[in-house]
Amino acid sequence: MRRPAGRTPVLAVTKLAVASVAATLAGFGCGGGGGEAGVVELSLGHVGSPGSLYDVTANEFARRVNERLAGRAELHVYGASQLGGDDAMLQRLRLGTLDMSIPSTIMSSMVDAFGLFEMPYLVRDREHMRRIEEAVVWPDLAPRAEEAGYRILAVWENGFRHITNSRRPIRGPEDLSGIKLRTPRGVWRVKLFQALGANPTPMPFSEVFVALQTGVMDGQENPLTQVTSSKLHEVQDYLSLTGHVYSPAFVTTGAGRWERHPEDVRAEVEAIAREMQAFVYETAARMDEELLAELEATEMEINGADPARFESASEPVYDEFAATVEDGQSLIDRARAAAAPEAGSPEPGSPEPGS
Repeated sequence: MRRPAGRTPVLAVTKLAVASVAATLAGFGCGGGGGEAGVVELSLGHVGSPGSLYDVTANEFARRVNERLAGRAELHVYGASQLGGDDAMLQRLRLGTLDMSIPSTIMSSMVDAFGLFEMPYLVRDREHMRRIEEAVVWPDLAPRAEEAGYRILAVWENGFRHITNSRRPIRGPEDLSGIKLRTPRGVWRVKLFQALGANPTPMPFSEVFVALQTGVMDGQENPLTQVTSSKLHEVQDYLSLTGHVYSPAFVTTGAGRWERHPEDVRAEVEAIAREMQAFVYETAARMDEELLAELEATEMEINGADPARFESASEPVYDEFAATVEDGQSLIDRARAAAAPEAGSPEPGSPEPGS
């Protein structure tokens, strides 16, 4: 397997960066105090590397907020796990030392109903996701998140997930046998890959490159934007376009902290966060197309997969979710019913799993 020379392990650097940025946040009132001349200082953290969908959309969000709330509020973005992993940032939200983060899979570990988005091939395309948002997220999932101390401001995107590894092409579940696969921290993702025959291990995203580089992990699964922005293609030989899960991302704040900001600032930021969704989806679709072309030009071997075989092998995960999560079967049924009649084909610009 390729081992790029000169690439320095980043874990120690990341830990130093976390401490430095934490001190900075404390310096301006834990991310939410008044700045100069009464300007409200807001902070947003995320795990995306520079150039990732998270990075592009968070920076555009900050640009819009700072332009429209000039003189009233200023939003600072801390990407690339500068404030720690998703779990650490969710803890900061609850403690009131961070205003916003953009969790994805990890929400299923905080509120079990968010495991709905861990069900394989549930979300067909972005239009289907918009319908699920209206039918399920706002009436059911957002209130459950608030009960747990989090407030969802908007639904953005992490993306359609694909598998990379250093051992062999993954065309069906049997090819995952024995593969040491890094997953995000989410109980249902672990259950899914156990059902598919892999050996899944949850791990913070900031540690993934080194784990793959050193052989601690054989592979991982993520949207293409995370693969390329974190240069995972440098330490992985195979990309399999499984598209096994679509992961939304949730612009999230701590319910208590958020209410202490001025009402006009909160209302404007929330409106901008929701308005951003069109930009997020358009950018994501474009990046899917462009990044697949970039990866095709690398040494990675790229293959399609058979979604039907993956779906069949993962039915026990659906069954367990339905049986163990409150209203689990209802959530699945309503999400499936939200699909438009014409849904099911990949959107323009989205890689086609199985091609």
